[in-house]
Amino acid sequence: DVGFGASSTFGGPIETTTLDRLAMHGLRYTEFHTTALCSPTRAALLTGRNHHSVHTGVIMEQATGFPGYDSVMGKDTATVAEILRQHGWNTGWFGKNHNVPDWQTSQAGPFDLWPTALGFEHFYGFVGAETNQWRPALFEGTKPVEPYLGHPEYNLDYDLADQAIQWVRNLKAVAPDRPFFLYYAPGATHSPHQPRKEWIEKYKGKFDEGWDKIREETLRRQETLGLVPPNTILTKRPDGIPPWDSLPAEKKALFSYMMEIYAGYLEQTDYNVGRVLSAIDQLGQLDNTLVIYIVGDNGASAEGGLTGMLNELAGINGIPEDFAELLRRRDDLGTWKTHNHYPVGWAHAMDSPFQWTKQIASHYGGTANGLVISWPRRIRDQGGIRPQWHHVIDIAPTILDIAGIQQPSSVNGVAQKPIEGVSMAYSFDDALAPSTRHT
Repeated sequence: DVGFGASSTFGGPIETTTLDRLAMHGLRYTEFHTTALCSPTRAALLTGRNHHSVHTGVIMEQATGFPGYDSVMGKDTATVAEILRQHGWNTGWFGKNHNVPDWQTSQAGPFDLWPTALGFEHFYGFVGAETNQWRPALFEGTKPVEPYLGHPEYNLDYDLADQAIQWVRNLKAVAPDRPFFLYYAPGATHSPHQPRKEWIEKYKGKFDEGWDKIREETLRRQETLGLVPPNTILTKRPDGIPPWDSLPAEKKALFSYMMEIYAGYLEQTDYNVGRVLSAIDQLGQLDNTLVIYIVGDNGASAEGGLTGMLNELAGINGIPEDFAELLRRRDDLGTWKTHNHYPVGWAHAMDSPFQWTKQIASHYGGTANGLVISWPRRIRDQGGIRPQWHHVIDIAPTILDIAGIQQPSSVNGVAQKPIEGVSMAYSFDDALAPSTRHT
């Protein structure tokens, strides 16, 4: 749920120093797209096929009996992790899943569509759409774990980084020459927005000017960075989103604070990605590690409605929230006591300069996500910008191409559907190369 215009790397108001650093040593892709929704994007990312080809036209909880929508990923579309594993790679998945069919997420299984059956030797994370960052519903493999017990300061975002660091160190201690595939998928910045307090405090007062001004400032930065064409015109704010200046003072104050929480959440996440990369660097591996940092699985989320929410799940279930109650419980936002979300005006601002938001696949606000690819040993045009139009299904074939692995015709005895994505490796050396994607 990170819009194109959220991170500083892509002109946004939120500092993402890890992503900035990677972009300095790698490439920024300005025309990279997802599916506008999380489960479909993730299924497409892992398999290199269109989301309907892997039965994931919607999120797991909305599955129906139709083939493109039944949420049961077939054995004829093996993940990139399974292919790499069979070629001697170690494979680990940390963080969000949301690709297990909803009726298979209990301890009764079956477990053949959990990460550990999809080519990942190790999984540590959650299987649903979202989880409380202070009290998460976590699994190690397929076993429920509760690491927060006895640790009141616990926050999942830090735990995921710790677990990923430990995994890489353990691998390299025993088999230093063996390649690894680390799929790191934080819960952020999906609701609930729950960073540690110091990250929220960093943004105090930074959004008081409101979402209209933030959009204008973001576009100016994007032009300066060369991320959008000169003289790009900002898309119109939809009539359904109120102008910031029309809001009463109490709404402005509360909405600004909700955005401060969100900004802290994104920067905290980027910081912890940086911790993982620093650990890889300490092992002497970073120069020859291909880092693919996709900034969001879809555009920013409008699911917080016009006023934001204490509990987004209440809204999903049709239970209205009273603004007076939101105001009264301001200090609970971001803590374990709420499942909070910011208002739609901020989502629209975070998708600058585009129109619409998450869930809307017809406009770039829903599908445009920043992408940085870093590989110091191989990429020569460090700090370059790439305008070729690409899609999330192009990541898996890029990895296989670089690893020198052809898509197998059969995996575990099951004939494979063709990978529908195209490799992006051609763009590493040529900023002006025509896109190899024609559909």
